[in-house]
Amino acid sequence: MQEYLATGAQLGWLIDPLEKRVHIYRPKQAVEIRDDPASLDGEAVLTGFVLDVRELW
Repeated sequence: MQEYLATGAQLGWLIDPLEKRVHIYRPKQAVEIRDDPASLDGEAVLTGFVLDVRELW
């Protein structure tokens, strides 16, 4: 994920369906970890986009 951020990505989600956990990566910020979220939004990068994570579990 660090390589994506280094080349310009503004938001990255590492989704672990076995643990029902999401690691959220943003430039120059600590990794945010969410346990069993219902959904993820695209923030300012993908305004209006919402991923229903429950479908992945």
